[in-house]
Amino acid sequence: MSISKVVKKHLEAAIAEAGEQGHPPENVARTMLSFVIEVYREHREIADIREELEYAIQNLDPNETYEFMRP
Repeated sequence: MSISKVVKKHLEAAIAEAGEQGHPPENVARTMLSFVIEVYREHREIADIREELEYAIQNLDPNETYEFMRP
């Protein structure tokens, strides 16, 4: 199983379990992001984390081409 499938399976389970307790998916995502950043900080430099998050932010719109594809 790919890492994406493993993570997606656990994310969907977390969303379902939290939903049963009345928590919206956005709160699950926000909380997971804080844990992701915590793991990043254990293994990566702050500047590297910032660069990755900024890249993700710059490419949020699915209707835009990715930055590396722009002239």
